[in-house]
Parts: sequence; C-alpha cells; structure tokens
Amino acid sequence: MTTTTRAVNIAAELAAFHDHWAQRKVAGLNDYEVKLAKVQGEFVWHTHDDTDELFLVVSGRLTIQLRDGDVVLEPGELFVVPRGTEHCPKAEEETSILLLEPAGVLNTGSTGGPRTRLPVPSSRQD
Repeated sequence: MTTTTRAVNIAAELAAFHDHWAQRKVAGLNDYEVKLAKVQGEFVWHTHDDTDELFLVVSGRLTIQLRDGDVVLEPGELFVVPRGTEHCPKAEEETSILLLEPAGVLNTGSTGGPRTRLPVPSSRQD
C-alpha cells in the first residue's frame, strides 16, 4: 500500500466486501498491516511462531479458542494472541474484525491448508 493522506472509514471498507475469512489490507504501519475481515463459523487451529496477533472486534462476537480456555470478544474489545500460542477463531454470527500483524503473515500460520490466503488490498485505496 502506498502512503496516503486519506482517512480509513472502517464501516465503508467493511461494506465493500462480503466473503468470510478473507482479509483486506486497509493500511500499513511500519512493517505491519492493518487488516479487516468478516468471519463466520470456525477457522482452523493454527500458530504464529514468530509474532503476536491482535484481534479487535468491530461488530458481532468473536471467540478465540485457546487450548487452556476461550476468550470471548464483544464489539470494541481486543485481544492479543501471544506468539507461539495455538488458537482457533470462531464466530456464531457474522462478525467484523480488525487485525494487526506484521506484513506477510499467513492467516493460517504454520498450519497451512486450503484456507491459507494472503490479504488482498482494499478496493477503496487511492
């Protein structure tokens, strides 16, 4: 993403797509990507060995399953999954989230599989 002087409207960005578990890169911060996604159902258990992962719920309700207990996030709440921690996000209803993690991090971490996708740039970029 190139440097821009426009504000990012999270609601407008989320309204521009409908697919689940497909991250959209909406901004960059140093070597990090700010991404939005809509999620529903259960993802895959995975680990990011080299980085933490920040989840912020914009709307809906997200459960981050951990091997030692679940973390339930409501709108406006965030949770950082520590590096090396196996986790599996799930949402009973469509949930919109913001993620912050280093550029190039795969959504499925070291697990891989058919749900592995790199984030696509927002279609609303200048």
